[in-house]
Amino acid sequence: MAALEEHPGTGAYYVTTPIYYVNDRPHLGHAYTTVAGDVLTRWHRQRGEDVWYLTGTDEHGQKILRTAEANGVTPQQWCDQLVEEAWKPLWEHLRIANDDFVRTTEARHTDRVQEFVQDLYDKGEIYRGSYTGPYCVGCEEYKLPGELLPGATDEEKLCPVHRRPVEWLEEENYFFRLSAYGPKLLEFYAAHPDFVQPATARNEVLRFVEQDLKDLSISRSTFDWGVPLPWDDEHVLYVWVDALQNYITAAGHGSDPERFARLWPASVHLVGKDILRFHAVIWPAMLMAAGLPLPRRVVANGWLMVGGEKMSKSNLTGIAPTDLTSHFGVDAYRYYFLRAIPFGTDGSFSWEDFTARYTSELANDFGNLASRVTAMVGKYFDGALPAAIAPGPAERAVADALVRATAEADRRIGEELDFAGGIAAVFEFVKLVNGYLTEQEPWKAAKSPDGQDRLATVLYTAAEALRATAVLLNPLMPDTAARLWASLGAEPALGALADQPIATVADWGRLPAGATVTKGEILFPRLEEKAAL
Repeated sequence: MAALEEHPGTGAYYVTTPIYYVNDRPHLGHAYTTVAGDVLTRWHRQRGEDVWYLTGTDEHGQKILRTAEANGVTPQQWCDQLVEEAWKPLWEHLRIANDDFVRTTEARHTDRVQEFVQDLYDKGEIYRGSYTGPYCVGCEEYKLPGELLPGATDEEKLCPVHRRPVEWLEEENYFFRLSAYGPKLLEFYAAHPDFVQPATARNEVLRFVEQDLKDLSISRSTFDWGVPLPWDDEHVLYVWVDALQNYITAAGHGSDPERFARLWPASVHLVGKDILRFHAVIWPAMLMAAGLPLPRRVVANGWLMVGGEKMSKSNLTGIAPTDLTSHFGVDAYRYYFLRAIPFGTDGSFSWEDFTARYTSELANDFGNLASRVTAMVGKYFDGALPAAIAPGPAERAVADALVRATAEADRRIGEELDFAGGIAAVFEFVKLVNGYLTEQEPWKAAKSPDGQDRLATVLYTAAEALRATAVLLNPLMPDTAARLWASLGAEPALGALADQPIATVADWGRLPAGATVTKGEILFPRLEEKAAL
């Protein structure tokens, strides 16, 4: 996935997730995107950048209304309950370090939304008309007839995402002149070829816009759970036109000009591929109409699949993240999905694959390395990290490998959003250090009267490699990295782990000799041991 050139005029690295529908509790698909955004923003924080990470919930629309009615509560009661009891607690559980959480029922959002659409209406970008056609309540999306799948009868048509019948709407609505922005969008895509990523997503967007855009119905008049149109309170705003504006309302548009200038345009919109058109076509057109800058990049991740089906509650394949974190742990959870599934592609989840990677990569490669090194420093040097006496070619090879791994991880994670590739680079380094220990056999040097200098050099090299590994893995596995950092005695000399810059992580020799090294709890207990705890 290519990096995008910098746009002038923005101060912060501003990353957003989609705001999620609160018709049900979050599943793995929601958490996948949110963890990716968290790792990305933590990485940029460790670059020393000004970072802002936004997530939140989408609380209007027909789907929310029907769900609330089915549960015998008002829509607002339903949203309040789900947000406070399910969504926010899960993000806290998964160590999501978001800077803001926006809800579309908050006045700070709805007031600004009304001002935004009133401005478009005053400019003649919105007009009154009628809509007749298919609509998927599950997607909250007007569908094109050619997208639909055949149903049980000749008349029935199915949504290609939910595989459920669409509804036929006939309403008097207001429309946004989306069709006028087709040529402008194509011109923008040509000038900014990395605006939509990955390439498959860009190609889909280009095909869609090149087929001629239709004007977009932006209001509903058959129910009232939404933001009222300021010029016609018999209509509420189409939920997507409402929801997309969270990226600017939370950033201070219309309320805090200084903050808005600092945050906008967004650096990255992370979205699922099923909502790509909203973010890469409708949202840019709305911003063009309003005279506002467009975001730098829209990056679409693939679907998480179970049994060949997109993971969702409606398909009965939704799995709660806590089902996995209770067994594998939170950091292993964060690791697995970004390591196993290249961002931007569909990927299948299985307990078997998770178990295999946990055992091989986390417990055996990484966890065992940390245990071996800290145990040997404790055994042979009473926990005081020795100095490297006479480092030679083997030690220089480890230091050089760290430089390469750091550069590779920084490029892949920080620029290309290739989380799997960046993590792989770090774990290749971990494997190299394991190989170094095996080849150097410090336990044999410990038995030799003249082997103490060699023993000290090998153990310092391995501990210094772990120091760097803790920094590189901190955005991905913050709890584990913190425990490793503490066991190496790094904080008294080097400061807090979160303050360690990526730019200096490969500067060899930062961990001072004499640091107090302790063998703490096993970083990744074997799963049979975890079950017994």
